[in-house]
Amino acid sequence: MTLSPEQLRAFHRDGVLVVEDVVPAALRARVEAEYAARLAELCAAWGVAPRGDVFATLRAVHAAGHDWFQPLDISLPGGPIAPDTPFHAGPAVFDLVTAPEILDVVESLIGPEITSNPIQHLRIKPPAAELRADEARAHVTVTSWHQDRGVAHAEADATDIVTVWVAMTDADRENGCLVAQPFAPGAAQRMLPHCPMAQTAIPDAFLEPARRVDLPVRAGGVVLLHPMVPHASRPNASPDRCRWSFDLRYNRTGQPTGRAHFPDFVARSRRAPETALRDWEAWRGLWLDARARAAGLPHVPIHRWTGDSPHCA
Repeated sequence: MTLSPEQLRAFHRDGVLVVEDVVPAALRARVEAEYAARLAELCAAWGVAPRGDVFATLRAVHAAGHDWFQPLDISLPGGPIAPDTPFHAGPAVFDLVTAPEILDVVESLIGPEITSNPIQHLRIKPPAAELRADEARAHVTVTSWHQDRGVAHAEADATDIVTVWVAMTDADRENGCLVAQPFAPGAAQRMLPHCPMAQTAIPDAFLEPARRVDLPVRAGGVVLLHPMVPHASRPNASPDRCRWSFDLRYNRTGQPTGRAHFPDFVARSRRAPETALRDWEAWRGLWLDARARAAGLPHVPIHRWTGDSPHCA
C-alpha cells in the first residue's frame, strides 16, 4: 500500500497519520501463533499453567510475578545486558518487520532504500488495574510524552526516519491507544527537552494539552509517526483486554540509526535488491552477536539526557 497524495500531505502537516488495513490478517495470525508457542515455553519453565489464549496466559504469568516482557521483546533492553539476556527473534516477527505492505508505506515517506532501525519493541499492555504500583516500563504501562528523535542518540538527529506503530489488536481510548500533539501550523519543528524520569519524558511545561488528539486504530492498521512529533499512550483502563502492538522504525539506508551498538539491516533496496536481508536466522544472529559484544563492554546509555538539566528540576 503506497500512501495517497492526501495522506502524504496530512502526514507532513501533522507529523502523524493513522492508516487502516495495512498488515494482513494471515501474517498477524502467524505472529500470534509464534508468541503463543514462546509463551508456552516460558510457562513450562516457570511452572505456570497456560490459559485459554495468549492474553489470558500472559495475565496469569504477570500475576505470578514473572518478567514476561523481556523474553518476548524483539530488542535488547536499554539497561545492562548479560550474556543470557533474553529476547525474541522468530520467523513470523521477521516477516512482520519486512512485510511488503509495511515497506510500501515506509517507501512513500523515506524512499526505496530502507533500513530496519534497531529501536523496535513489542508492546503488550495488560489492564492497568493488574499492574504493580512500581511498574513504570513504557512497554507495559503508559508511555510518557516524548519525541522519537529524543530517545535516540544525537548522531541520528538528521536521519530520515519513520516510526510504524503496528496494531495487533484494536487500540482505542479505553485500552490505551496512542495520543499525539500534532505539529502546529507553520511552526518549525524542534527538539524538546527530555528528562530521565520514570521514563524518558518531555516536561509538562513544553507540552500543549489543548492540541492533543487520540489515535485509535483497528487491528492490522498502523500509526505513522514523524520523529519530531510529541506522543504518548494512554493507560489500559479496560477491565479485561490487553492491548498489543509493535513499535517498528525504519530509516534511509546509510544514515545513522541512533543506536549504533544494536544491529540494523537493509529491509528493502530498489538500487541493490541483493543487499536486503531475507533470512530470519541471520537477523537473529545479528542480535545474538550484539548481545555478546554488549555483555563484555561498559553499558551504553540509550539516550543523551541527564537529570542535571534545569528543565528537569
